[in-house]
Amino acid sequence: MEAKRPTLEDVGRAAGVSRATASRVITGAHRVSEPTRNRVWRAVEQLGYHPDLAARALARGRNDVIDLIIIDEDAGQVGSNPYYSRVVSGILSALAGTETQMRTHVIDEPEAPTRLDDVARIVEVGALLINVPPELAARFSARCDRVVSLGLSAPHVPSIEAENAAGARAAVEHLYRTGRRKVVAVHGKPNNSCATGRRSGFASASIDAGHEPIGAEGGFCLEAGVTGTQQLLADHPDLDGIFAACDLTAMGVLRALNESGRRVPDDVALVGFDDSFLASVATPAMTSVRQPVEHMAAMATRALLADETGPSWHRVEPAPLQIRRSSAA
Repeated sequence: MEAKRPTLEDVGRAAGVSRATASRVITGAHRVSEPTRNRVWRAVEQLGYHPDLAARALARGRNDVIDLIIIDEDAGQVGSNPYYSRVVSGILSALAGTETQMRTHVIDEPEAPTRLDDVARIVEVGALLINVPPELAARFSARCDRVVSLGLSAPHVPSIEAENAAGARAAVEHLYRTGRRKVVAVHGKPNNSCATGRRSGFASASIDAGHEPIGAEGGFCLEAGVTGTQQLLADHPDLDGIFAACDLTAMGVLRALNESGRRVPDDVALVGFDDSFLASVATPAMTSVRQPVEHMAAMATRALLADETGPSWHRVEPAPLQIRRSSAA
């Protein structure tokens, strides 16, 4: 005779808690004290309990959902940006084994205020924000209990970011150490906190090296790398090092340098930011500042599931430099 499959009631009974509390611990959907959480997980292990996720979702008539909200100047190109796919990978890794699913909203910049208000009405477990301007993030956070911005945001909006300024500074210092004499930058958008941090790190390292910070306005896209580099080459033909605000921008820089007849790294050294797969497949392989995107997205997701985010929740992750052929001396 087949043994009876343990139920959630059995777990609660073994842990000395209610069925509802056991459910909250297993789904990570609400705050529970650490001793209670430990008792429930011990009961789960001892009983060999495995939740029937599909059946439970069907019984409730819905699944719990984490909302990923992306604002982009060209929403149609989101699929070609490796940063977003890395965020999704991190979220899904954190959701594995839970009943919670991911729902994605890709919003064009002009539609952001109206669309964000609509999304705020349907958020269930919580929301992760990408490229949401601070004022809109603050308004969204006021309407939703659990929100995390991937990137520094408005005061009292929970956020997680990489060491953008320190990473950019390390990139520029590396370029000068390898013998470059005139290092310039293709920046991200001025209203993006990650781009602002990288711009600051570039400027401080340039000044400390005795040089005026020289850069072209750009964005986190390939086209910005192309046009920014073309402008910099026209204005500063003696440049011999470029720091790009992200790897996708750096690929545009690489294209523009090739079209101009400049060799990398012989004539111009190049460093990107993100250390995405683009850095390893570029020719030559590209030096890049490592941004732990998957880790940050997973950490933010787990914090939302556990209801650990609050107005003071803020995390900063290291961004070490990964040196490859594109910045060789």
